[in-house]
Amino acid sequence: MKTKNSETITVGGGCFWCIEAIFNEINGVEKVTSGYTGGTVPGIPTYREVCSGKTGHAEVIMATFNPDIISYEDLLVIFMTGHNPTTLDRQGADVGNQYRSVIYYHNEKQKEIATEVVKQLAPYYEDKIVTEISPAETFFAAEDYHQNYYKNNQSQGYCSVMITPKLDKIRKMHADKLKPVSM
Repeated sequence: MKTKNSETITVGGGCFWCIEAIFNEINGVEKVTSGYTGGTVPGIPTYREVCSGKTGHAEVIMATFNPDIISYEDLLVIFMTGHNPTTLDRQGADVGNQYRSVIYYHNEKQKEIATEVVKQLAPYYEDKIVTEISPAETFFAAEDYHQNYYKNNQSQGYCSVMITPKLDKIRKMHADKLKPVSM
């Protein structure tokens, strides 16, 4: 449900399934779509093409959120603590430029906030943050089977080994930012 006051955030930090699962739990996030952006190859990229690392696209999520509930800055802090922003073109076993850590800003205010968040978080990491901050480019939604992947495949090996621990970490670190649990 998109509200009148919705804004957009586009970020990538490894496999989009992980980032999508995190953003789906954040209060104020209205919709999350996994997809691809930042590539140099013409046409609509496919998962297979992006995974080859030859298109230049990053696996990202694009989310709409209500800034009256959650700020862009808070979303970036959650994003930056939900993956390792110090590894170039890599998150765990996922290696290649399609898994780069990147913030795609949609306006100058987002660029300023992103730059400031990275600067503020830098002292908390032993290694240098390598997260790109780049202007938003054309976004291509990933194939349907990638949408809500964690929700639909929680018992799958990758989900239980890679995504569940990230969610557990986010749930502890950012408990006050999560959607209310319905019983």
